[in-house]
Amino acid sequence: MIQNDPIEHLITLLSRLPGLGRRSARRAVLKMLMDPGDKMLPLADALRSAAEAVRPCEVCGNLDAESPCHICTDRHRDRRLVCVVEGVADLWALERAHAHRGTYHVLGGLLSALGGTGPDDLSVTPLLRRIEADGIEEVILALPATVDGATTNHYLTDRVRPTGCTVTRLAQGVPIGGALDVLDDGTLAAAFKARRAL
Repeated sequence: MIQNDPIEHLITLLSRLPGLGRRSARRAVLKMLMDPGDKMLPLADALRSAAEAVRPCEVCGNLDAESPCHICTDRHRDRRLVCVVEGVADLWALERAHAHRGTYHVLGGLLSALGGTGPDDLSVTPLLRRIEADGIEEVILALPATVDGATTNHYLTDRVRPTGCTVTRLAQGVPIGGALDVLDDGTLAAAFKARRAL
């Protein structure tokens, strides 16, 4: 029945996207159908264009219409710094925050014994090649504060240190505006451990 009903089919497809359940997808479809010429057809064209043009950057793994991507070709970037992230969403978050003016390297996941993800499943060898070839001086590990993130941090540190490159990681702890009584024990412990002189 859904395949014969274009509205239900569209709702089903949209509801598969992160952050959109069936109710949100239904509202979006209704809004588009009320003005298909202005809302739906340009979206369909943009989706087709992006599907055909966007690809992973051959250097860092970012998604862009060009390869190397606009970040890798930006002459104003500090090429001595490379920030390692789990995925493209993390890279985009750091870019939105204007937090890093170096380059990036997308791992494509995290080491996970339970998930069956090993070192060969990640983009580690290309990172090591970049360190040697590009004269990178510091690798910043911007991985999640999870068990898999910590495991990946340790593994990468062991692989990168022999190159003579400095390895750092993002600070962890109390967020700006965070109240201590609502934070979990792990966050509090990490914040206390990472304290510094004022």
